[in-house]
Amino acid sequence: MSFHIRKMTIDNLRIAVAWAAAEAWNPGLNDAECFYSADPDGFFMAFDDETPLGCVSAVAYDEKFGFIGFFIVRNDLRGHRIGIELGRTALNYLGKRCVGQDGVLQKIGNYEHYGFKMAYRNIRYEGIACKTLKTTGSVIPLSQVPFSELSRYDMLHFPAQRTDFIRKWISQPESLALGTLDAKSHLTGYGVIRKCGKGYKIAPLFANSADLAELLFLNLANFAAEGEAIYLDLPEPNMDALALAEKYRMTQVFSTARMYLGDAPKLPVDEIFGVTSFELG
Repeated sequence: MSFHIRKMTIDNLRIAVAWAAAEAWNPGLNDAECFYSADPDGFFMAFDDETPLGCVSAVAYDEKFGFIGFFIVRNDLRGHRIGIELGRTALNYLGKRCVGQDGVLQKIGNYEHYGFKMAYRNIRYEGIACKTLKTTGSVIPLSQVPFSELSRYDMLHFPAQRTDFIRKWISQPESLALGTLDAKSHLTGYGVIRKCGKGYKIAPLFANSADLAELLFLNLANFAAEGEAIYLDLPEPNMDALALAEKYRMTQVFSTARMYLGDAPKLPVDEIFGVTSFELG
């Protein structure tokens, strides 16, 4: 079939987010605006005339690192090379950067064909918000933390600087962003919870220790409405993160293959208790 690929507008990206919701990825209510700020040139959609057929994101965070996500082709159009051409467009856009992605487990072989290598699984856990959870210790709104300090801490746990994205992410509607500080006012952890199509997601959740991660988790979880679902996407190698999810009776509902094309970034996975997004890393 005939189709062409072009960069998405923000309205196109809203369509892609709706597709993601239909695929049960459960995106946040404000994901389109936040994601687009990361790299407005890095979102692509296939069209037949003006009819959207499929999409992919290829966010170039800097000259060394990019991340592929939002890889969706309409169900009725799969098998027509749309996905192949979208994938080529994404890889061409990112060039020689190290490229990350959270791929579907059943398609690991396809990704390996293009040179991606498995790093570990990311696992989505689901729980239920309960206002009786005990929240002790001191946390503060991230709005009270100098942005330069937040950016410094975020870069310890993510392969590149993502200034514009983080500014929007921590201030989006229907969300809460919290941090913990040491005696010198340096961040020792931070997390964000946002409203999604179903329930709330805590993402990211970075902390210097399991105790700080639990403190942030409890305070963030209490933002959710009583009885609502809460989600946490965590890297399987972080045993403390697994223990945290299981302590609060969360259950596994989904997992992805975190894969990299090129050398995998060296990150402190033991301090990553919740990844930011399966779509943007």
